[in-house]
Amino acid sequence: MSAGAVAGRHVNGGGSPSLLPLDIGHADYLALTDPATAFWALVRKDRLAETLSGGPLLDAYRERATEFARELHGLRFELKPSAVYVNPTERCNLDCTYCYIPRTMRRDGEHMTADRLLAALERLKAYFATVMPAGRKPRIIFHGAEPLMNRDALFAAIDAYGDDYVFGVQTNATLLDDSTLRFLTERRVSIGLSLDGPLAEITDATRLTFGGRSVHDKVLAAMDALRGYDAWSVIATCTSKNIDQLVPLVELFHARQVPTCMLNAVRCTLPGARSVKPADDALAAHFIAAVERSHALFCESGRKLVVANFANILLAILAPTARRLMCDISPCGGGRAFFALAPDGGLFPCSEFIGLPAFEGGNLFRDSIDDVLASPAFAKVTGRDVDKFAPCSTCAIRHFCGAPCPAEAHEMNGGMARIGAFCGFYEEQVRYALRLIADGRAGDFLWDGWDEGVETSFQVTLQ
Repeated sequence: MSAGAVAGRHVNGGGSPSLLPLDIGHADYLALTDPATAFWALVRKDRLAETLSGGPLLDAYRERATEFARELHGLRFELKPSAVYVNPTERCNLDCTYCYIPRTMRRDGEHMTADRLLAALERLKAYFATVMPAGRKPRIIFHGAEPLMNRDALFAAIDAYGDDYVFGVQTNATLLDDSTLRFLTERRVSIGLSLDGPLAEITDATRLTFGGRSVHDKVLAAMDALRGYDAWSVIATCTSKNIDQLVPLVELFHARQVPTCMLNAVRCTLPGARSVKPADDALAAHFIAAVERSHALFCESGRKLVVANFANILLAILAPTARRLMCDISPCGGGRAFFALAPDGGLFPCSEFIGLPAFEGGNLFRDSIDDVLASPAFAKVTGRDVDKFAPCSTCAIRHFCGAPCPAEAHEMNGGMARIGAFCGFYEEQVRYALRLIADGRAGDFLWDGWDEGVETSFQVTLQ
């Protein structure tokens, strides 16, 4: 990224070259965006009038606008699924306050038998053979509830289909004994853990067993056992109970050599989650402080702790097609880049919808996956378009944010044509990301090698 007067990298544009100023809270720079297209540029405040009156930026944008619009359209509407979140059980041994799976399902739900799980992966394999590029494997992420409550079936599936899929497991870590860790690491399965606080009393405010017991120390033990393994991460769910502890939480993650973490705003799909929803401004302040602390630790140690959900916002601006997560775009990745499989074979756009029967598009064992992807249930999600509803339709950053999450928008705010739970929080993330880009610091917050294979498709510098 150039530090000159105007710079935009891998920008996207559309029909109208009408650029509007966006205050990003920077002393010297502001952003110009085309609100309809996600085109962006950084401009020195003392050059704003000159830039808007015409010149190299507007001329270059006009020449490339149609091309950039096609790229954005392809990212939003032309993806094919490359991953499935497989829920091998409805059950969980934790009773987290904010879980998006109904409590009755987690307590009394069903397992998928090993034979049934193997049959599911075989059917998915046949589908992916029709849509995946040659030489690229689809991803299967065992998700939950708690997938390791059905460990034997999960292990059988990994052994049977290790040559066909890239596997991951998202777990609460309570069942990660030595033999389980050895099995997963020997097979290069990526492992995601969950921990919400640097101290047990913070974690325990939202994450306890059904019997009321703490799991904090078990997660720490799993983190210690995984130290040195390069394919693991930790998710922290940000709630009103822990946001003031995000800085020490990042310090704990860094000290335990966590390669990647996520500081995810709580998804407010079900009422329990809404009871611990933090205010947008408080969440933004604590979140940005935690991301800055991760950078300070990198400067001190030379070792990065990437905050993946924020890194994804940066990538949404710098290199949209290189983003690794598909929540921060409209339509989101649910039903487009991935879908979810329930233990009974039910197919949903995303695991977030598994507790909402109206969003079941069909059953893997009865229906064609192509038919499910085109079903009315999936179309509710894949047709959600921030260009078409207020206030998003006039928002300058709507394609860096995507108004997540459709499940919480539907359940909390009354429909798909509604914002999600944290509009202000996402706006502050984007402003912060643009400040980092203006200061030339963005690369420090991204994975090493993030720009390999990424081309600079647009760059203008005014001298």
